[in-house]
Amino acid sequence: MWGPSHFCLILCLWACLDALPVAVDKTKVSPPVEDLEPPESVDTGLHYDRYLREVIDFLEKDPHFREKLHNTDMEDIKQGKLAKELDFVSHHVRTKLDELKRQEVNRLRTLIKVKQDMNGEKGMTVDHKALLKQFEHLNHMNPYTFEVEDLDRLIKSATNDLENFDKERHEDFKRYEMTKEHERKEHLKTLDEEARKKEEEHYEEMKKKHADHPKINHPGSQDQLKEVWEEADSLDPNEFDPKTFFNLHDTNGDGYFDEQELEALFTKELEKVYDPTHEEDDMMEMEEERLRMREHVMNEVDTNRDRLVSRDEFITATNRKEFLEPDGWETLEQNPMYTEEELREFEQHLAREEQDLNLRSNELLKQREELERQQGQLNAQKMELQQVGEKEKLKSHHMTPLSTFRHSHYHYSNKSHYHYCNGK
Repeated sequence: MWGPSHFCLILCLWACLDALPVAVDKTKVSPPVEDLEPPESVDTGLHYDRYLREVIDFLEKDPHFREKLHNTDMEDIKQGKLAKELDFVSHHVRTKLDELKRQEVNRLRTLIKVKQDMNGEKGMTVDHKALLKQFEHLNHMNPYTFEVEDLDRLIKSATNDLENFDKERHEDFKRYEMTKEHERKEHLKTLDEEARKKEEEHYEEMKKKHADHPKINHPGSQDQLKEVWEEADSLDPNEFDPKTFFNLHDTNGDGYFDEQELEALFTKELEKVYDPTHEEDDMMEMEEERLRMREHVMNEVDTNRDRLVSRDEFITATNRKEFLEPDGWETLEQNPMYTEEELREFEQHLAREEQDLNLRSNELLKQREELERQQGQLNAQKMELQQVGEKEKLKSHHMTPLSTFRHSHYHYSNKSHYHYCNGK
């Protein structure tokens, strides 16, 4: 399965869906479009990932669009020329795309409502059109049908978001490292002097142990690839051949190294530095190191910047001087992710967030106390009404015998008077 960093351009994905092994003559292979299976589920990491994949799935089923895709270069795709071909796809595909868009709009409206409820704005009138404007991957002014502008927006948004994916990963890792250091310092504050000294000594010892590792080969260099050739492929390093190496590690046989295939080549180097069973080694740092290695090789070898390394690009790179005589590779411990000033700003930000959280917590506590006070008043009023009702009932109960006596006496007197008047 492809990972999220596989994509630079949304159309790179479409191209890869269609890729066939290099040994196959593509001119002689023409599988019926209608029989194509949907591509394997791909998680791009984008919040509109499912919508993106479903749109791709259905556009791939249209013969006209598929043909235009293969005859359009990347620059034209980025400029929106391919999106205009949407007007020529089949009615069935357009109908399905309309349905997908309506589902996506409903999903976004639900997200807006949930966010509104979380912010304490429950019950307020929502201007969905205005709020949908923040989502740039579709035309919010027309929430019912999927048009050329929708495809154009989807391509541009996915392109931009995926190109920034690695940058966001670096930022996430930087925050992770600063959080880790902040928590370490806060923990030290809770210790007495002797315990703090022992903790600091242990910390320095772990840093030294982590830095004590074999030499790291420069990613993408002859030495690094030969080590993979010898240890992973069990081949004679003296018989190293770039073309054979490429074919061995182009695992899907499409004639390109994608980002995951490249990252797999660095596993041997990373194992020299990181061991999940060692206290001093952080596996989050290992993944950041892997990302750095892959980015470096891509910058050096991927000349057309499509985030794929073609066979020709790879062979060309192996003929350069840098491949044969590379500089040394500096690992993460030699390249701090943040400065002291950045750490200070980060800690100040955390302090502000904690202060805001405490204020919010106090407000909620006050609201709770006020609700409890009002509930107490309601309970007291209820008790008072119940007591009044019981008193009225009791009063009514005591008055009943007297009323009965008076009524009986009145009846008896009238009866006696009647008998007297009639001579009885």
